[in-house]
Amino acid sequence: MNFHIVIPAHNEEAYISKTIQSLVEQTLLPKQLVIVNDNSTDSTQSIVEEYVSKYNWITLINSASSDKHLPGSKIIHAFNKGLVTLDSNYDVICKFDADLIFPKNYLEKIALHFSSNPKLGMASGFCYIEKNEKWVLENLTNKDHIRGALKAYRKACFEQIGKLKPSMGWDTIDELLAKYRNWEILTDEALHVKHLKPTGQSYNKASKYLQGEAMYKMRYGFWITLISALKLAYKKRSLHLFRDYMSGYFRAKSSKTEFLVSKDEGEFIRDLRWKGIKSKLK
Repeated sequence: MNFHIVIPAHNEEAYISKTIQSLVEQTLLPKQLVIVNDNSTDSTQSIVEEYVSKYNWITLINSASSDKHLPGSKIIHAFNKGLVTLDSNYDVICKFDADLIFPKNYLEKIALHFSSNPKLGMASGFCYIEKNEKWVLENLTNKDHIRGALKAYRKACFEQIGKLKPSMGWDTIDELLAKYRNWEILTDEALHVKHLKPTGQSYNKASKYLQGEAMYKMRYGFWITLISALKLAYKKRSLHLFRDYMSGYFRAKSSKTEFLVSKDEGEFIRDLRWKGIKSKLK
């Protein structure tokens, strides 16, 4: 099974060597790995170049963009720049972050999941972060959600969902659209991936309204947005975030921001969300 991997990287000198090293040590090697150096001002480029000189399946692209870390748009624009350089001869396309350490059998296990289930559209392991010298689950979302840091897509699923949306919430939209097209999603609790830089650590202040905007663009509607915003703010232990999320939703609504999904897809998404909410209440 052929894996293509794209890693967007912005000022990742402290982590990216560990990420690439964990990939070159895989029991199943990727066919192609491209790192998109996205406007880094540190030694990210020179670190990647060392690996490029050693492995002919690793390439580097240097991209000039804003140095603002806006969740979604920046990273997906960088991902897309890497994607267009890859050939079409792949079975699985991966979007990985540049601050991960994968277990040596990670790609082999993911390949087995895809091979054993032709309806499986997306698969991943779980992110673990270091706390008090122990590696613990980075518990920001439900266990059936694949984190944006380590996405792997079957080629047909990736193409049917229209690839990745350059927006905050892209890593939720992709799953919802996959389910809309009857693809299955799998998270393997046995695959522990070390996440060296906790999610959101480098986000800037301008990003605080984008979560609510994303909920609007996914056609959640007011009540699902309200419930989702409360839940997310609670998980992050911040009522201020709830206010920001709802402000982002109403800002997007008042400015008639363009939706990311069709009316039919939006109806499916709302129905799916309500089913999930009702099942948890029971």
